[in-house]
Amino acid sequence: MRRMNRAFALMILSAFSTTARAESPSITLPQMVTMDEALRVFRASGFDVLLAEAQIQAAEADLRTARSVPNPTLNGGVGKSFNYDPKAACLNSTTNTVESGCSDISWTVGISDSAALADTVFGKRHLRIRVAKAALAAAKMTRVDAQRTLEFQVKQQYIQAVLAHDTLDFSREVQAAMTQVFELNQVRYNAGAISEADVAKVETAKLEADQDVNRAQQALHDAKVELAFLLGVRGRTPEFHIEQDLPKFVVPAPLADTSLDKLLADANEHRADLKAASLQVERAEVSISAARRQNAPDLALSAQYQQEGSSSSAITPPTLSFGLSAPFPLFYQFQGEIRRAEADRNIQNLTRAKLEGQVVADVESALVDFTSTRERVERQE
Repeated sequence: MRRMNRAFALMILSAFSTTARAESPSITLPQMVTMDEALRVFRASGFDVLLAEAQIQAAEADLRTARSVPNPTLNGGVGKSFNYDPKAACLNSTTNTVESGCSDISWTVGISDSAALADTVFGKRHLRIRVAKAALAAAKMTRVDAQRTLEFQVKQQYIQAVLAHDTLDFSREVQAAMTQVFELNQVRYNAGAISEADVAKVETAKLEADQDVNRAQQALHDAKVELAFLLGVRGRTPEFHIEQDLPKFVVPAPLADTSLDKLLADANEHRADLKAASLQVERAEVSISAARRQNAPDLALSAQYQQEGSSSSAITPPTLSFGLSAPFPLFYQFQGEIRRAEADRNIQNLTRAKLEGQVVADVESALVDFTSTRERVERQE
């Protein structure tokens, strides 16, 4: 029994492992990673980009659901009448013969539109589609904004890796130089040219150089691990190298002669997160209308055919009837849904206002940082 349980557990574990591997394919990085290659891999495999795309797929599914029309409802039934003699009911007293068409078996069949017509006439379906379309557009803008912000992080982390590699090269040069100095001073000490204290100072400097190399190696490893994570690497970080040649410092044309007001205007016009916030406000506004429209009754049209026999003497001759049913909002008028939609609108308005303030702070800080950095780079060059 234990062997069977163990085999079953291993089979389940293998199945889950296979599923995980199928859903999370490994990412292969080239031996030499350039800035363009890093951005390409990120756009295809970055975790946050894939999550944003999944949100778009979910919004597309919601839109498809909103566009759907309720399925018609079919119903039917069969019954039997007791204490009823169909032969006696259909007995012709004149001819003393039994006519056909009487039965003690009843059956009914009906169909209802499940309030599909009323859902369209009262505009409920149209409002649901508008809500879903606004949510889908917001999800697409969120994906664009995620790529914008995360591409900046990838570029920043790539430069950090290049800097860490340069720092390691410099630390190794210093280490080699200090090792050579230490060896020379050791020879001088053996010849009696310097004191033991002088040798100790040089040895201390050499050990500090060794420490700097170790710290630089750790910094480079951490930078590569972080870069690989941003690129969507699953599992252990593969071995790869970073191209050391960075683009030459050039001031972008739009920033050569600009002002804070112009940058703020461009940000308010083009920032994807602001567009997404505005679309969320639009979605919330339409959601309020959709919640209020719920008070319109869901009129369900129905048609039913029933019979118990087929002659005029039957208990229920062939009968076709039409019906109309609707819930009556007597005790509850969807106040909770309406209040929830109004609260959501207030949340989205506050979120957009907060984001507008954040955009101003981002642009001001970025402009000051850019100006200061450009002056330092130009001065150093």
